[in-house]
Amino acid sequence: MGFHEVRFPTSLSFGSAGGPVRRTEVVTLANGYEERNSPWAHSRRRYDAGMGVRSLDDVSTLIAFFEARQGQLNGFRWKDWADYKSCLPSEDVSAGDQEIGVGDGATLRFSLCKVYASGSESYLRPISKPVDQTVRVAVDGAEQPGAAFAVDSVAGAIVFLLPPAEGAVVTAGFEFDVPVRFETDQIVTSVSSFQAGDVPDVPVLEVRV
Repeated sequence: MGFHEVRFPTSLSFGSAGGPVRRTEVVTLANGYEERNSPWAHSRRRYDAGMGVRSLDDVSTLIAFFEARQGQLNGFRWKDWADYKSCLPSEDVSAGDQEIGVGDGATLRFSLCKVYASGSESYLRPISKPVDQTVRVAVDGAEQPGAAFAVDSVAGAIVFLLPPAEGAVVTAGFEFDVPVRFETDQIVTSVSSFQAGDVPDVPVLEVRV
């Protein structure tokens, strides 16, 4: 599958609806108890891009983007306005937001991730599409200058020029996009129905990259 490192217009994604989807297999036993299992290690997000379309100019922008991706053929970046930072939406990104590894004196590359915690349970989500200019990095609490590392914004990783010392905690803060594709090869629009308040149904689905 192809992937275009371009972001869906944020003016359209701002009004979209969607979020994470899990897959859980539930088997009810004869005694009424359940056995539950999930074949997915990670959730998969789904959105409706049509919800952000407010004018005929928006429709034109949407169709141009759709055609350039050739429908479902090529993936693209999506800004999830409800979850696009390593911190809370109301906070500013800081270099200490997320722990991404511990130095061993040799490793240069550290993959980005975000932890979702509730009570004693947590989920670690890999982040594959950081927004390059927003990434901040710290080693043992000391923020690193931009010259000390590079950002792999295609695969979601930090690459140090020199390896962090053994036992040094590496943290990072960042904004990020979700890798997605259109979940349809057709966009149906009508000028008359749009003026009456209808919007096109444009499903978008997260992809593994």
